[in-house]
Amino acid sequence: MRACLLASGSKGNSLFIENGETKLLLDAGLSAVEILRRLHAIGVEGSELDAIMISHEHQDHIRGAGALARKLKIPVILSYPTHKEASRYLAKTQVIEFESGYSFCFRDLAIDPFPITHDACDPVGFIVESSDGPMGVATDLGIATRLVVDKLQKCRIVIVESNHDEDMLMNGPYPWHLKQRIRSRHGHLSNNDSAALLEEILHPCLEGVFLAHLSEVNNDPSLAHSAATTMLASTNICSPKLIVGTQDQVSAVFCING
Repeated sequence: MRACLLASGSKGNSLFIENGETKLLLDAGLSAVEILRRLHAIGVEGSELDAIMISHEHQDHIRGAGALARKLKIPVILSYPTHKEASRYLAKTQVIEFESGYSFCFRDLAIDPFPITHDACDPVGFIVESSDGPMGVATDLGIATRLVVDKLQKCRIVIVESNHDEDMLMNGPYPWHLKQRIRSRHGHLSNNDSAALLEEILHPCLEGVFLAHLSEVNNDPSLAHSAATTMLASTNICSPKLIVGTQDQVSAVFCING
């Protein structure tokens, strides 16, 4: 299995996942043209994609989903409440619906969508499991609930949110109501919150960690990286490769093998 953040941040998010003959996008928050360009940059053509899976209906996660699905004639996989909320983006597309909390299979992948806390109608994280083991994705979550920790604890790769530096957010240009929304239990995790979540899910077989959804205004990649590496340096449980996602370019591609 391999994974790559095509884009990660407040302006658009998309994660590429490949396993065997299956190629999947998790979220499509950029234009269809830009997603195809970024796929090409990692040696993947759009025609190779099998589906687009959506975590929630916010524009930075769904903007290009409909156009891309129609162009490539591939399905969009999402929950019924999210489909209902985002139907205007998905006209004339094939849709596969799932129910949060219930696992399903897509091609050679077992997918477990689990509920997270965010200000969307039915936001979910995902465990995506192949014969190589599980990958966990949990971004756009105001708090790391016990369920989130339990789901991520056995993953070989995790993609977790590290949205903001607390001081930059509080001293930055955002209006107070938006700062409060970001800091709330339905908002986003700070760098320190993200490091604390990582500390809870560390195990000897964790090989790769992506830090995702960094704010361009309220964070700096070096601060997110520092919070995570400081925590990792305090333990000898594992030494995963740490990759920080950015808005403007694709991340490194990380692979695991059985």
